[in-house]
Amino acid sequence: MPRWLAHTIVVVLFAALIALAFSRVNYAWNWAGVWEYRQKLLQGFGVTVGISVAALVASTLIGMLAAVLLESKNPLLEAVGRVYVEVIRGTPLLVQLLIGFYVVASAVGLENRYVVGVLVLALFSGAYMAEIFRGGLAAIPQTQRDSARAIGLTPWQSFRLVILPQAVRLVLPAVAGQFVSLIKDSSLLSVIAVSEFTLAAQEVNSFTYSTLESYLPLAAGYLLLTLPLSAMSRLLERRYRYEA
Repeated sequence: MPRWLAHTIVVVLFAALIALAFSRVNYAWNWAGVWEYRQKLLQGFGVTVGISVAALVASTLIGMLAAVLLESKNPLLEAVGRVYVEVIRGTPLLVQLLIGFYVVASAVGLENRYVVGVLVLALFSGAYMAEIFRGGLAAIPQTQRDSARAIGLTPWQSFRLVILPQAVRLVLPAVAGQFVSLIKDSSLLSVIAVSEFTLAAQEVNSFTYSTLESYLPLAAGYLLLTLPLSAMSRLLERRYRYEA
């Protein structure tokens, strides 16, 4: 059976089960009321897209830097990277957002809640990305590095041509998963009053008292953001498969 057909069958069955469940619920739908606030939902979706893209780029850069610190031979630099990773991974994002905005940002005079939200999200995801990158590099056997040196490659050429392509292939699934988590974690920015998608859905719900009609578009919107990332990850995995 072709993969596309198998996927189609599973999606259709899943959709049928969800539709059956909804059909058995005695619920008076109010899509007309929610439709009046469609502009608010679209604006919230746009804010979520912008925040997510900025946080994805920043978290990747932070993760690379932290991975370098974790692998540093300097004990002080290694300690900086390790403390950062453990503190961020060991505390809830919700608490980090509250402290980041109401304490740290206030102390330095940063009042833009959107900038603070992106920075906190990037720092949070960057800690996980650091371990992903570090693990990917550590998984490359030492024989690969030795072989690169044996054929006369410089350390930078060895890293760029031999180590990095293999590491990219290894970390792609985990990186894609972290990106998906980051996009969904952006919903917590509503606690610092960032007008993103989740806060827009909450406001529409409070205006219309139509909970399902307010939050179902939210789920669909996040799927529109996360499914392309997963698909792109699979494409890149196939692209780098020959490097193994």
